[in-house]
Amino acid sequence: MRRSGVLLPISSLPSQYGIGSFSKEAYRFVDFLYESGQTYWQILPLGPTGYGDSPYQSFSTFAGNPYYIDLDTLVNKGYITAEECQEYNFGTDKFAVDYEKIYLSRFQILYKAFERSNIQENPEFQEFIQKNQYWLDDYALYMSVKNFFDGKSFTEWDADIKERKPEAMKAYKEKFAGKIAFYQFQQFEFSKQWTKLKDYANKKNIEIIGDIPIYVAFDSADTWANPELFQFDDTITPIAVAGCPPDAFSATGQLWGNPLYKWEYHKKTNYAWWMKRIAYCYELYDIVRIDHFRGFDEYYAIPYGNPTAEHGKWETGPGYDIFDTMQKELGEKRVIAEDLGFLTPSVIELVKKTGYPGMKILQFAFDSREESDYLPHNYVRNSIVYTGTHDNQTTVGWYEMLDKHDKTFAEKYLDISEEKTAKEAVWTFIRAALSSVSDTAIIPMQDYLELGDEARMNTPSTVGSNWKWRMNSTDLNSDLAEKIKKLTQMYGRRYTKQG
Repeated sequence: MRRSGVLLPISSLPSQYGIGSFSKEAYRFVDFLYESGQTYWQILPLGPTGYGDSPYQSFSTFAGNPYYIDLDTLVNKGYITAEECQEYNFGTDKFAVDYEKIYLSRFQILYKAFERSNIQENPEFQEFIQKNQYWLDDYALYMSVKNFFDGKSFTEWDADIKERKPEAMKAYKEKFAGKIAFYQFQQFEFSKQWTKLKDYANKKNIEIIGDIPIYVAFDSADTWANPELFQFDDTITPIAVAGCPPDAFSATGQLWGNPLYKWEYHKKTNYAWWMKRIAYCYELYDIVRIDHFRGFDEYYAIPYGNPTAEHGKWETGPGYDIFDTMQKELGEKRVIAEDLGFLTPSVIELVKKTGYPGMKILQFAFDSREESDYLPHNYVRNSIVYTGTHDNQTTVGWYEMLDKHDKTFAEKYLDISEEKTAKEAVWTFIRAALSSVSDTAIIPMQDYLELGDEARMNTPSTVGSNWKWRMNSTDLNSDLAEKIKKLTQMYGRRYTKQG
């Protein structure tokens, strides 16, 4: 069945508290998707953000970002007041997240809510703690100890707690019992609010596409609690880290710095940790996009301490074995394979063997020097087409900067007149995606809003100006919903009738 959806991170939703959250604006966006005849809402990873504010560098692969907890819901519960919320500075730019101000204020107001909640007497809270004990205990303790050590990575903590010595674990748990409960409270509220929002979306026939990074952050509860899963030496120092080799876009490659998996160990345990991780994802989402899918076939290992990614080498990953195990353990699950970049025959074969749909990006199609798999006439049905992703420019910004020869090729291919502005041309690209043979089309919200690179979400290999864009509260209107709905109907994408 042909379907379509919109890519919009939770953080980009409008909000009076500095960052998008599970607030009334999130429900309004679900209503907008429904009115537009859409089937999917694709989001970015929901984890608590760490270095560089990236959702792909989270303090936990299981925990949720406390920034997304709706404060008005806590007001309605009587935990805090609206006046107290207004006392904090969450940032003044309604089009961009000010992460520093959010960090300095959000936890303070959440702590007030926690202190007044009497949450530990709530049977539902106790049940939540019990159910999620396998990751929540470590995460809550990790964050409490991390704050005690002024935010330093666990590798810089005192040796006894860094190495999780039993007596140290016991002492820190007793010392920080109150703080641990605070972090558990955050996760409880996050879970309740997200579940309610997802249920609302599902009842409107909107499904959630979540995003799972293949790697976890080095500075995370996952690595601290489970060092045996990763390529560490006896001092819990990485032997090699993740990244990408040099290419046409980066002369020195990309040095991500994530710890690499000890795949032999995972195989011996029948991928137990991975099965828990993936199963948990399907509690949060309806469909999961696996980032950097290539890494399961081969992964690029860069010796730890190298300043660039130039001297890494390719190593063999688990291949189909992990997905075979996943099917046996968890049953049939819907997955999107992020198979972008240079693909070797073995990666292509792995994607084919799993049966998962791969990704097609229109912005990658118009290289006038060569035939491209990203040109719509080369698509297969079992694929997901995007105009661009969170790592790309907006289509307006990209089109404005397109090389003269490539732009001429795009104009001829899509029959775009030279007189058209980039804002007018973006609709031609949207039509090309929606009219393609791909079963699913996902359009970033920035493209529907005809926005330029001021609304770009992320520029890979840069830090400091990413993940900030926010939508204006006036952007969602019935005229835009009707325009999207007509295109959805025209190209046979699954349109849910109103009423």
